[in-house]
Amino acid sequence: MKFFKATLLAGLVSSAFLPWNATAINRADFASLLGHSSRPVAKLAGNLPEELLVKSLLEVTQGNLQDALDTINQLLEAAPNFKLAYLVRGDLLMARAQQFQSFGNPAADSTQAISDFQQEARKRIERHLSEVPSGNLPEPLWQLDSKQSYAIVVDTSKSRLYLYRNENGQPKYVADYYATIGKNGSEKKSEGDKRTPIGVYFAGSKLNRKLDAFYGDAAYPLSYPNEWDRRQGKSGGGIWLHGTPPNMYSRPPNASDGCVVISNPDLKALAPILERGNVPFIIANNLQWLKAQQEFSQKDSLAKEIEHWRNDWQSQNTDLYLSHYSQQFSSDAMNYGTWATEKRRIQASKPKVDIQLSGISMFSYPGGNTPMAVVTFEQSFKSPYLDSQMRKRQYWILENQRWKIIYEGSA
Repeated sequence: MKFFKATLLAGLVSSAFLPWNATAINRADFASLLGHSSRPVAKLAGNLPEELLVKSLLEVTQGNLQDALDTINQLLEAAPNFKLAYLVRGDLLMARAQQFQSFGNPAADSTQAISDFQQEARKRIERHLSEVPSGNLPEPLWQLDSKQSYAIVVDTSKSRLYLYRNENGQPKYVADYYATIGKNGSEKKSEGDKRTPIGVYFAGSKLNRKLDAFYGDAAYPLSYPNEWDRRQGKSGGGIWLHGTPPNMYSRPPNASDGCVVISNPDLKALAPILERGNVPFIIANNLQWLKAQQEFSQKDSLAKEIEHWRNDWQSQNTDLYLSHYSQQFSSDAMNYGTWATEKRRIQASKPKVDIQLSGISMFSYPGGNTPMAVVTFEQSFKSPYLDSQMRKRQYWILENQRWKIIYEGSA
């Protein structure tokens, strides 16, 4: 691989060992992150290459250049297409040979690549320094239903994808992986803006059609735009979770056209989970974490409101039933006014009905200024005229300290 004149480690380590000119990450910046740390490298399930990369950089800060080089060589045996590792190896070889006194300016066409590598290194190191989230829960994961064996949460600000398993209704941390997002960041709004959407989505089963090698070993479509996106006028599509080209272990933190991209080995590890389809896939920016023992007070109040809604609908008291709907409600072509008129017409005779809900999942919706949640469930409706079962999705919004429905439709 071509080694750039500019160095990666120059921006990562203290001047005592590698006294080069810092660029994207300066010495003081990195020292504040890591310093001469003796902290053991975090064990990241299924992420041996990342463990070895961070271990090598730690060894550099401790002055153990030969150990760092040995570790990088071990990494490259495990992941021979890891370009960031090659750049680190090149810097270490130059350091060992004392070829670091004057390099001159990097070639113009390599400056961005150097910056990209530095940013990737920073994201991976920050993950090592952060608290392992096994004792915490991502705030959006309020409740999984029994058929949702797994859930995925992405933090765009950390370039990280987290996998959780459903254990008796409680999310249990399994693993996490470095991830690439859109070139222009998150908060996708329109076609071609090269941003990754923020919201609650579901990952479909693997695309069966032949894809360009650029997308790696597989691609799984995400349900963008969802119901809320369409209501907000957001456009675009083709947002996938996919892998990397054969000659590339990983891509820079911001490099996709809006998709979430992980390495092919990481994608292979997720394949048995993703092949089932309909996996909750929540994308957030600056993900919030809660201790497992903390109460999800908003979730509890929403659960109670859902049960009140069911009871009031079953009672056929139309005024009480409609009180659960926001004045901003919409469903397909109906706004609150047309919805209320239709429900008053249907319930005028007050038929005896039985309504049961099961398989309820609840996810806090990330990114909004007002608390909102997505609720999905199986609905059984029985009356003298109708016996139906359907899977329904509702968006609830907190208005004046009370949860109200702002969207409702089939899931």
